[in-house]
Amino acid sequence: MTQPKIPLDLILANLAEDAEKTQARVTRASDVLLGPLSSDVAVTPYDVVYEEDRIKLKHYRLEGDPQLKTPLLVIYALINRETMLDLQPDRSVVKTFLKEGIDLYMMDWGYPTRKDRYVTIDDHVNGYMDNVIELIRKKHDLKKINLMGICMGGSFCVMYAALHPEKIKNLITTVTPTNFDTDTGLLHVWMKNIDVDRLVDTYGNIPADLMNFGFLLLNPARLMIDKYVGFFENMDNKTFVENFVRMEKWIFDSPDVPGETFRQFIKDGYQKNLLIQSKMELGGRRVELKNITMPVLNFYGMFDHLVPPAACEMLIEKIGSTDKENVSLDTGHIGIYVSSKCQREFAPKIARWLKERDDPEEAVAAEDAPAKTIAQTAGKKPAPPRMKTGKIKPAGAVAKAKKRRPAAAAKPQATVKRMAVKKRPSLIQVISETL
Repeated sequence: MTQPKIPLDLILANLAEDAEKTQARVTRASDVLLGPLSSDVAVTPYDVVYEEDRIKLKHYRLEGDPQLKTPLLVIYALINRETMLDLQPDRSVVKTFLKEGIDLYMMDWGYPTRKDRYVTIDDHVNGYMDNVIELIRKKHDLKKINLMGICMGGSFCVMYAALHPEKIKNLITTVTPTNFDTDTGLLHVWMKNIDVDRLVDTYGNIPADLMNFGFLLLNPARLMIDKYVGFFENMDNKTFVENFVRMEKWIFDSPDVPGETFRQFIKDGYQKNLLIQSKMELGGRRVELKNITMPVLNFYGMFDHLVPPAACEMLIEKIGSTDKENVSLDTGHIGIYVSSKCQREFAPKIARWLKERDDPEEAVAAEDAPAKTIAQTAGKKPAPPRMKTGKIKPAGAVAKAKKRRPAAAAKPQATVKRMAVKKRPSLIQVISETL
C-alpha cells in the first residue's frame, strides 16, 4: 500500500492548533468588547472664551508660560469636527502643541440649524473669523497672530490672509484645496458635474449623513469592507478597539453644512477654480493671493484621495511670500493627524517653524471697538432670521494674558522645501481615510 501524498495528520494537527488559537482569541476579544473601554475624544482641558451664533472659540489650558509670544488660531473645516486634532491621548496634535509651549485657540463651528442655510463664505471669513481674530489680538495686545487652517478651513484661512494680511504673522495650511482644476480623485470629478443649485434648493443645509455617504462611495471596498475586516482581525487588541471606536465616533459626529456656503464653495471652487486664479470675491473684495506675503507652511498628503497633491501644492507658486515651504507626507487626508509616524513629524515641525519666526515685534493693540457682528463686517443686512452679537465669556473664563518671552529669531528661508516621510499608511490610517 502506497503512502498518501496529502499529509492528513499534519493538516488535522494544524486545524486543531488554529481552532485553539481562534478560541483563545475570541475569548480575549469578548473580554475586550464586554469590558470597560476608554473611547472619549477631545479630553484636553480648554475654556470657551467667545461665542457667536452657533460658533465657539476654544482656548486650551497651557501649563506654564508660553514659549511663543504669538498665539496660534486653528480653523477646522465645516465638514466633520475639530476634535480630530485631539482624538487619541497618545496621538493628539493639540497636546503636542501645548507641550511645545504654543498658546492655542481653536474654532468650533458648531452644528448649523435651518437659520444658517443663508450663511455665506463671506460671513464665515470676514464675519466669524475676523471677530475671533480681533478678540485674540486685543487679548494679547498684538498686531498679528498665527493662523492655521485644515482642509476647507485652510481655504478659508488663505482667503482671510489675502484679505487681511496685516493681521496674520504666519500662515499654516494643511490638506488645503486651493487649485480645483484637477481630475485626480473621484471627488473632484463629481463636484465639477454636480447640480449644486438643485441640491441646496432641495435640502437647504447639506445633511451630514448625505455627505458621509458620498465620502464612503468614493472608495466603498476600502471604507466599508476593509476597515471592518481590520477591526475583526484586531478585536482582541484593546488599544486598537478603543482607537477604532474613537474614529467611528468622530466620523459620525458630523454637522450639516450651511447651504449657501456649500453652493459657493462648489461653484467658485470646484467648478470655476477662482481661488488659485485670484479671481474669487468675498464681500465685494477680490481675494488676491499675492497679498499673502507672510511666511507660509503648506502640508499635503501624497495618498490623499479627497484633496490630492495637485489641489494643494500650487498655492506656493501663487502667493507673494518669499518665505514659503511645501511639506509632503506619505499619508492620506486624516493620517497626517492620527498616524504615529506623522505625529512625530507634523506637529513638532509646525512648532519649530513657528518658533523660528516668532521674532520680537512691537506689540500693537487692536482697535478698542468691540467685536463686530457679521452683518456689520460684511456691510450688509444679515439674512433673516439669523445673526446676533457675539459675546465674550465672563472674566473668569478669559484670563489676563501673561507677559510673553519671545523666542530667538531665525533668518527667513527664501526657498521652497519638500520633506517626505517614507512610510505607507498603517491600518489605523486606512481606517481614518473615511474623510
